[in-house]
Amino acid sequence: MAVHAIGDVQGCHDELQRLLERIDFQPGRDRLWFVGDLVNRGPRSLEVLRLVRDLGDAAVTVLGNHDLHLLAAAAGQALPGEKDTFDDVLSAPDRDELIHWLRHRPLMHHDPQLDFALLHAGLPPQWTLPQALLHAREVEAVLRSEEHPAFFAQMYGNKPKRWSEDLKGMDRLRFITNCFTRLRFVRLDGKLLLKEKGPPGSVDDPLAVPWFDHPERASRGSRIVFGHWSTLGYVARHNAWAIDTGCLWGGRLTALRLDGDRPEPLQVDCPGAQDPLRFS
Repeated sequence: MAVHAIGDVQGCHDELQRLLERIDFQPGRDRLWFVGDLVNRGPRSLEVLRLVRDLGDAAVTVLGNHDLHLLAAAAGQALPGEKDTFDDVLSAPDRDELIHWLRHRPLMHHDPQLDFALLHAGLPPQWTLPQALLHAREVEAVLRSEEHPAFFAQMYGNKPKRWSEDLKGMDRLRFITNCFTRLRFVRLDGKLLLKEKGPPGSVDDPLAVPWFDHPERASRGSRIVFGHWSTLGYVARHNAWAIDTGCLWGGRLTALRLDGDRPEPLQVDCPGAQDPLRFS
């Protein structure tokens, strides 16, 4: 059995199909881990959702920020913007089934036998892996409950910026959500820098570092695969593997094999469904 982690698909269905052919994926034999952002900005979000949902136990996917945005729109708590491309999902005859399935995906997945964890964006330096899993479950419980519309109504925002066990209510849930689905940079003092989207070295703050490079990161001993950061590209250091290689923007779609002695990436070139300058 082969286990591959797949980078951000974002509706790029054809490229995903080519990547699955490249790795010779067999659903009765192999497993796929998706780092989130299955949907949005690309042309075929509906087909991607159906493909991954129909894989059943052969696939694990965690939630990304674009997935949550789709869920908020489906719950009537966000309006699709001019740059969003998930109207096909919202108008599909199987919309309710797909939204229910997506809303019940985790924020974080961990396989002790493989010794790998999967998440979309990042972790604050204060959390160990067991703590991160517990905090993920806090938000997952709300997403899967009847309270999810109220959660989506208050989900958007950049505060609070620093973790404290004393955080309560929506402040606590928003901080946890922002870490798992939006984080790229943190300051050395532990504060999140959620507005920054560029590559390392692009932030005008001498205390800013990629979340996985923080010298006091409590999760540094755990192996983590993540996506979300297309301007970073493929990176493997400090027990962290970044696999969003910008398929949507004309980069590549990456599969990282996790079950061997050493994680190895395989990639396919992507024509690019969007112009990055349109989103700058």
